Amino acid sequence: MAELDIADCINELCPWPGDPVAADSLTTYNGHVVGFCNPGCRDKFDAAVERFNELLTSQ
Repeated sequence: MAELDIADCINELCPWPGDPVAADSLTTYNGHVVGFCNPGCRDKFDAAVERFNELLTSQ
């Protein structure tokens, strides 16, 4: 996976606690770079997206 750049991030604040996003806490969603305040918040988001995708494909 290519390294993500915080300059490409579509949000400035983490959607969980509302803290500023960090360069080490980026992921992609629907082709966009999304930022989180720490890797834990990013991983929580990635796990939720993965679970929802599993549910959608199992129907």
